[in-house]
Amino acid sequence: MATFTATTPLFEVMRDPAGHEILAHHVPELAANPLLHTLYHYQLGLILGTEESLRNDPAKKAEILAKIEALQPSPAPDRSDRDNEPSAGYESESVERGSAQADFAAKGRKWKRHEITLQGPSHGNPFTEVTLTADFTSEGETLTVPGFYDGDGTYRVRLLVPAEGEWSFITRSNAKSLDAITGSFTAAAASPDARGVVRVADTFHFAYDDGTPYLPIGTTSYVWTHQGDALEEQTLQSLKNGPFNKMRMCVFPKSYLFNENEPGIYPYEGTLEDGFDYTRPNPAYYHHLEKRISQLEQLGIEADLILFHAYDRWGFSTMNAAADDLYVKYVTARLASHRNIWWSLANEFDLMFEKTIEDWERFAAIVQENDPNKHLLSIHNCRQMYDHSRPWVTHASIQRLDIYKTAEMTTQWRQEWQKPVVIDECAYEGNIDQGWGNITGEEMTRRFWEGAIRGGYVGHGETYVHPDDILWWAKGGKLHGTSPDRIGFLRRILEESPAGHLEPLPGHWDAPSAGIKDQYELIYFGFNQPTYRRFVMPPGIRFEIDVIDTWKMTVKTLPGTFEGRFRIDLPGRQYVAVRLRAVA
Repeated sequence: MATFTATTPLFEVMRDPAGHEILAHHVPELAANPLLHTLYHYQLGLILGTEESLRNDPAKKAEILAKIEALQPSPAPDRSDRDNEPSAGYESESVERGSAQADFAAKGRKWKRHEITLQGPSHGNPFTEVTLTADFTSEGETLTVPGFYDGDGTYRVRLLVPAEGEWSFITRSNAKSLDAITGSFTAAAASPDARGVVRVADTFHFAYDDGTPYLPIGTTSYVWTHQGDALEEQTLQSLKNGPFNKMRMCVFPKSYLFNENEPGIYPYEGTLEDGFDYTRPNPAYYHHLEKRISQLEQLGIEADLILFHAYDRWGFSTMNAAADDLYVKYVTARLASHRNIWWSLANEFDLMFEKTIEDWERFAAIVQENDPNKHLLSIHNCRQMYDHSRPWVTHASIQRLDIYKTAEMTTQWRQEWQKPVVIDECAYEGNIDQGWGNITGEEMTRRFWEGAIRGGYVGHGETYVHPDDILWWAKGGKLHGTSPDRIGFLRRILEESPAGHLEPLPGHWDAPSAGIKDQYELIYFGFNQPTYRRFVMPPGIRFEIDVIDTWKMTVKTLPGTFEGRFRIDLPGRQYVAVRLRAVA
């Protein structure tokens, strides 16, 4: 019995190494098509039958199909290659231990980066041949922090200082000149506006290190940092004027619908024509990325950084295991000192057919080992949900699986994983031909409210057709949709809640509600349109009531107070919420 047939979905063939090789060899224009991922759910025979290069060549189509039908299941790919091992004798015995020039400030500050800069050797390939860490110690606590090579003989070790006080450090390296360098600095108290790293709080929510609640109001612009200064600065201005405090974004460039332009700079040494050296990261690439991440921090925006994705024509998604590990270690060492980093191992991990669950688990371990500040860490799905019960997963980062049910699933996912639920991709407001990118502003706003009332967090994206293919979801620029202002209105409502976040409440069969029982309740009617509502509340508690039009962004406080059994009039429109506030 054949493993594959003409009715097999294309993605099943492409995830098989031998099937992928056959298609890439015989129909290279299909394998390299930037629209490839939009074709995955179609049957193999249909795709081959409609491929331009095969339309007038039925014999070749039949030959390709026969080769694929004859395949036996491929064994799991060998991901054990570890050829990037550091050299024990990188520097000669004549080099004096600890002789490298070291620069660092004598004073630091809690929740700010403290950097040691070292001028060391540059022969060979320092990215792979040199190991460097530093042990930072204060009041008996020691943090081991990885260093990294920044090109031109420069090495850096960066610590996001977790506490005030006296700190000392000692470096460790296989390069003698970088080894056993010592120093100390004094970390002052955090600045008044500093709040620290975002952590999980109260099981399902988030807060900064100082305890201030953090409500992720996120958006997506995958490759906004690859678009040139003019468009990137426009994106930052849009963010400055918008409601969002989290940005999903990729490290690597992207090849996909509306993403066919080349980036101005590449993450590795090499060229598009000659290929890239995956053992030599390009420091200039990361200088630019860090600049943009720092600018997001200045705007109060968390950088939800996606390490891997499948939308690739440069080979970054299909590197061997050694290159993958080197990359994860390098990125973590460079960027973990940014306060506003969240780690996302992948966008749509299940479309990266070459990688296994064991790979993702290994990458998670590498991030944890090399991030002394333990930033949030998750992974994102397409068709197949990752096991978010894994202990390293701090929060569920979700793309909806059902076409229609999105935020409504928050209740189930909270119960299943007992972790914060962040629906980073609920579909996008826009008007492209793809179902994931053409919901209305009203529906985007409804999904935000539905998720919030159910105790989760929904993310935004925007995909309006643009003459120059500048769609916010990919490239940033300007926001054109109607939902961002309404999402900002929701953010203000959430920030007014007494607990700093919403916890679901039972009691209404037809409308979700959240808040604090008998003290504060927010009820959302969504696409329903009641003209009145009856309530039964405990006697002895008086409530003030607000009628909130989530689309018109108005709050109308009803006259008087209400107690026990009562009825209120409502406007008979969709997207209305009611807020009850107990009167002291």
